[in-house]
Amino acid sequence: MIERTHYLSKIEELLDTPVIKVLVGMRRSGKSILLEQVAEMLKKRGVPKENVLYYNFEAIEWLRLHGYQEFHKEIIERTKKTTGRKYLLLDEIQEVESWERAVNSFRIDFDCDIIITGSSAKLLSGELATLLTGRYVEIPIYPLSFSEHLAFCEAKDPYVRQKPTRESFENYIWLGSLPGVHGMPESEPVIRTYTKDVFNSILLKDVVKRNNIRNTDLLDRIIKFLLDNLGQIFSAKSVADFLKGQRRNLGVETVYNYLAALEDAHLIHKVSRFDLLGKKRLETMEKYFVADHGIRHALLGFNPNEKTGVLENIVYMELLRRGYTVYVGKQSGSEIDFVADRREIRRYIQVCYLLADKNISDREFGPLLSVPDNHYKAVVSMDEGSGLSKDGIHRLNIAEFLLDQSW
Repeated sequence: MIERTHYLSKIEELLDTPVIKVLVGMRRSGKSILLEQVAEMLKKRGVPKENVLYYNFEAIEWLRLHGYQEFHKEIIERTKKTTGRKYLLLDEIQEVESWERAVNSFRIDFDCDIIITGSSAKLLSGELATLLTGRYVEIPIYPLSFSEHLAFCEAKDPYVRQKPTRESFENYIWLGSLPGVHGMPESEPVIRTYTKDVFNSILLKDVVKRNNIRNTDLLDRIIKFLLDNLGQIFSAKSVADFLKGQRRNLGVETVYNYLAALEDAHLIHKVSRFDLLGKKRLETMEKYFVADHGIRHALLGFNPNEKTGVLENIVYMELLRRGYTVYVGKQSGSEIDFVADRREIRRYIQVCYLLADKNISDREFGPLLSVPDNHYKAVVSMDEGSGLSKDGIHRLNIAEFLLDQSW
């Protein structure tokens, strides 16, 4: 079992603090395994086995705990004969109706530390969540980064680190970022079937069922439109117009509702535009990216010649992992792929496949040159090697960029 130290260190820092730890992210992104690793961490600390209570509320044995009262009674019974601090590890907690009532009671009535996971952005947005206001901290969990991908590959093949970085990165593009693919043979039909099954599970449980969506055909068409336009700016109206062209009518408001449902399931991420001159966020014409780029390959097929959007997707997800708030930059008539902010740090990043000629180079470097400040600026591509351009803009190989822990 590969330890995802990036997340484990965050959880460990918060252990035994008076806040509920909430791990949120897309299904099959590794939240359950992280809880198991936390349980192992507690065991190594000397915590008695009976004081670590782990529940996966999607498991058949716990389906009977469908409401907070049954859940509360279960915990009371299990802790009657134990002493000392309890650790409640509660996986996919949203399956328990009004779970906040039980969790809030445990927080008050027991000497306990609570870690929960969920696969919905609405996990803490309901009326009952007000019970926990100011008493929890969210830790987003994402599918594998390129660095984590290498660690998973190395567990199977110790010589992975000796392979050319470009070859390893091409493999990451092809496989996608779901942890589960590393337990399977590297066969395209097998990988695509697994990824599509994960996608269908998310769609059914976290989108269709949770939002009572009936027109699943239109939902499927919207998703494929998004995946086919990764890295492209568009609006809900453009999606509605596209569907009309396919003789499928869907209002703009309904498109927004479907997109919001996909976001709530952590399946897609919306990136708003930011006017660099007016210094304000714009409410129209966004970009969308998918949590795992392998989903695009599973639904649309893998085309090695269509990489730019996938590369943007990979860079965007890495920026999220590093804790940046990300926008698309609007500068007069030009666009900057990503404006990434984290506290006092700002980075401007352009992403392209290859800087094959002067026209492409001018197109990618031009928008960055037009920004009149001294924040970090870079063009990231598949070109070999990294360096500094004559204008002070960094030119970075994407694999080296992703593995560089300094930013």
